[in-house]
Amino acid sequence: MLWQSVEKSTKSCCETLWRAGFEAYPVGGCVRDLLLGRTPGDWDVTTNALPEQVMAVFDHTVPTGIKHGTVTVIIEGTAIEVTTFRTETGYSDGRHPDGVRFDATLEQDLARRDFTVNAMALARDGSVIDPFGGQADLQAKLIRCVGEPDRRFSEDALRMFRAVRFGAQLGFAIEKNTLEALKQNARKAKQLAGERVRVEVEKTLCSARPELVEVLFGLDLMGAWSAQKPTKTGRLAALPCEPMLRWAGLCACLETDDVEGFLRGLKLDGATVRACAAGWELWQAGIPFTDRDWRGALARYGEDGCRAAAAMAGAEDLQQLDMVLAQNPCFRVEQLALSGGELAKMGLSGPEIGRVQRRLLDHVLDCPKDNCVLVLREKAQEFVKI
Repeated sequence: MLWQSVEKSTKSCCETLWRAGFEAYPVGGCVRDLLLGRTPGDWDVTTNALPEQVMAVFDHTVPTGIKHGTVTVIIEGTAIEVTTFRTETGYSDGRHPDGVRFDATLEQDLARRDFTVNAMALARDGSVIDPFGGQADLQAKLIRCVGEPDRRFSEDALRMFRAVRFGAQLGFAIEKNTLEALKQNARKAKQLAGERVRVEVEKTLCSARPELVEVLFGLDLMGAWSAQKPTKTGRLAALPCEPMLRWAGLCACLETDDVEGFLRGLKLDGATVRACAAGWELWQAGIPFTDRDWRGALARYGEDGCRAAAAMAGAEDLQQLDMVLAQNPCFRVEQLALSGGELAKMGLSGPEIGRVQRRLLDHVLDCPKDNCVLVLREKAQEFVKI
């Protein structure tokens, strides 16, 4: 029975609400994942209990979205989002409802959701409440809007990105009418905040079918962030499923000269932006061929910059770099076996220490096995005389 697969704390949450006289159902993506035999990443519960009633029933709650009926319930360290049945009216900002009513039925609550595969609830007897054909669409491997697609995308333009993302994650196609509405509403993507778009693009990039990121550009959903459209996106799947590497790979597919501007527009974190910008510079200059050249590149561009460059070049180059890194090479002054303090004990001071350290690093880049105290002390004495 499907109910037996529900996570323990989520069961406890529903049972507590039942004992208090309320309806309660696991809902949305967790039900979809259970039906697909996947382990849900998040657990959501929908109920006819009002937010204040939910908070009164449980000992540990966080009012994460009271205005929209959501309370986070903490049970044995697990966070469960509990949301009151609701209907919504008006989306003047293209994201949030102007009005929310908490007098809805379960079916009315499911009707406001984005896609049929996310509009199912699990009853306490283990049966699936599925008024919009979500199970049939799971079988057909289709992403289909609940109700009228134009309305769903007008309510929140991010749903267009989510349609592509779910297709990439689940290996599903986008249903014909949903795809047509997506094309017709693509211009609305420009009103979205970069950080919201980034999340969906990154989830697409880190899916089993990262090449579908090309669809986002082909439908002009990404026009506000890039004038270029990516090519050869099939190579992305060969890269490790690390966000920075997949972003670097996308930048290479875009062949944009403004990597930093593109990534900053999507509000990526500074470390990823810096790595990809450095990686682009190295990739354009020419990817190293030898271990020595890679050590030199590591000294100049840093490990993240080199990994980004290698990802831009392709999986084989990344494998070569990883083999170099597995040797634990010294490519920074701080990694030298002979410290600045030990150089000072040898009588060096001030700028002279820095000069000798740089000479020692150059030597170790050529002869990595020489990174030991005895050898470097001899070399330091030689460099002092120069």
